[in-house]
Amino acid sequence: MIVDSHHHFWDPARRDYPWMGDALAAIRRPFGPADLQPLLTEGRIDRTVLVQTLSSLDETREFLATAAASEFIAGVIGWIDLADEAAGGVIEGLRRGIGGDHLVGIRHQVHDEADPRWLLRDDVQRGVASVGSAGLVYDLLVRTRELPAALETVRRHPDVHFVIDHAAKPRIASDAWDGEWQKAIEPLGQEPNVVACKISGLVTEADWGSWTLDQLRPYVESVLGWFGPARCMFGSDWPVCLLAASYGEVLAAMRSIVGDNDDVFGRTATRVYALDRS
Repeated sequence: MIVDSHHHFWDPARRDYPWMGDALAAIRRPFGPADLQPLLTEGRIDRTVLVQTLSSLDETREFLATAAASEFIAGVIGWIDLADEAAGGVIEGLRRGIGGDHLVGIRHQVHDEADPRWLLRDDVQRGVASVGSAGLVYDLLVRTRELPAALETVRRHPDVHFVIDHAAKPRIASDAWDGEWQKAIEPLGQEPNVVACKISGLVTEADWGSWTLDQLRPYVESVLGWFGPARCMFGSDWPVCLLAASYGEVLAAMRSIVGDNDDVFGRTATRVYALDRS
């Protein structure tokens, strides 16, 4: 089974997306299942994981219902308020709703928080523990600035399974190698409960108009070296990727660098998110 472990849907006519500023005007329009399905067919992608875009329980419920009605969405990474004392109950409520069996993980846009140590707040730490107790994966959406707090969080919760989104967004657009990112992310490869790192979202961390395979390759190969292919997974980050490349171009770029690796292109995501159950 070939899996795209990371994509989004949204509709700016129905909701406000605070992160969707003027620089993202090209993708400020609705994207849904009907837009993605032909791209999956062309790329021979069997299943996908739909990922939250807002701090919104309503969006999560909607995504779960969308997954229930879809032939290709095998899992949903939703959002809950980690600081909510009743976080565990909220997760159970989501599971009881339409498509609740598709809930495979939780994510918060940590890199948008003003405090780089936001993850280490006591209430947030309690929420992360609740995610693990519910048997869900916690997806870490962080940049280099938040990686120290992410590492400490991972070490505080050895029974929680963590996935790093977008390889923690290295600064590929700079001509120089991002050594600060390397120093911060490499130790996470030694933590056994970091069960995967997503090779996703990299074309938009490079220059949108002039990225090349040679720019992406050292970052992809480094992640594969630190985590191993059995702990890496492909994600398109569609439709965000459209700022720099089409779905097919992203897929072709990753296949060119990684090769036909069954772990990266399906087995890791299937195992980590237990996608075969749906």
